[in-house]
Amino acid sequence: MKIRSSNPGYHILYWIIVVMVLILFFGRSWGNNLAAFFFVSMLLPIVLGTSYFFNYFLVPRFFMKKRFFNFGLYTFYLIVVSIYLETLVLLISFMYFTNFSIDAMGPNAYAIVMLGLVMYLLVFIGSFLLLARQVKEKQLQINDLIIEKKKMEVSCLEVMSNRKTVRTPFDEILYIESLKDNIKIHKNDDFIISKEKISNIEKRLPDIFVRIHRSFIANKNKISSVTSSEIEIGGIILNVGRNYRENIKEIRK
Repeated sequence: MKIRSSNPGYHILYWIIVVMVLILFFGRSWGNNLAAFFFVSMLLPIVLGTSYFFNYFLVPRFFMKKRFFNFGLYTFYLIVVSIYLETLVLLISFMYFTNFSIDAMGPNAYAIVMLGLVMYLLVFIGSFLLLARQVKEKQLQINDLIIEKKKMEVSCLEVMSNRKTVRTPFDEILYIESLKDNIKIHKNDDFIISKEKISNIEKRLPDIFVRIHRSFIANKNKISSVTSSEIEIGGIILNVGRNYRENIKEIRK
């Protein structure tokens, strides 16, 4: 399953806000905004790496595929490595700025450890929320597949025409045209008119059909040529609505 990622702009904005809040909160607590900025900046790359490796590698590759042992094992390794790197960064910081003299810094060691814990807490909260979203997306995909399978099992479109129930196999339909409160189902050498709304019919059609216009639904398998503004199907040229051009991009590839 492919995990969708949010707009990168939202990620950047989120982390900018997080950094600003942490600097202001801990800077005020320590009485030293510069020290807060320094330590947040030093720890941020580790926190970012941990967060995105967990969310976009471990979760989709192991957790979402129900490989829970591997997921737990590699998550443990990730935590150990990230804590080691965090400790190393703090050690280098003290060595460079205070020559191992902790008292020379405004914030004490405990306060800096608290900063690290808060940043990791934000990582785990964000990871939990993202994981919940990914699980929901997967469930929606499963539901879509189930609905699609049921549609294909039906294998024909059933409508009322002239007070009779008419069944038309999906692979015989070229396209469906909307005529106000009626629809016209076009086949190779025939058509059927039914008192239905095209929006209701669209919900009952499998994925081989695509909406190309507010008045047309086309069978993808019957399209002989396609451009950004029109398609040819059964020797008939149909216009593609401006709001539906995105739907035919996949067909044009």
